[in-house]
Amino acid sequence: MPLSAALDSVMRSLRGPDRAAASGVFGRWEETVGEAIARHVTPIRLADGVLLVEVDEPAWATQFEFMASDVRRRLAEVAGVTVDRIEVRVAGRRR
Repeated sequence: MPLSAALDSVMRSLRGPDRAAASGVFGRWEETVGEAIARHVTPIRLADGVLLVEVDEPAWATQFEFMASDVRRRLAEVAGVTVDRIEVRVAGRRR
């Protein structure tokens, strides 16, 4: 079995995205959202169509929630990834 197929299998077993989706979201994040936003918003996890992002300040949480539909559209365009929903958390405030 090729290593790429094995990695995809492991990621699926962990309920994560396949390798292409993961590299698209995490590897092309700055291209997707722009340098200014990428300095404040970081993708953390992509699972079951839900992207969790972490922001460095509460104000960015509010701002990013307004941009979520545009970011979902850009992820589809730039990275070829379908994200159904984006959840935002503020750094240091974990559930």
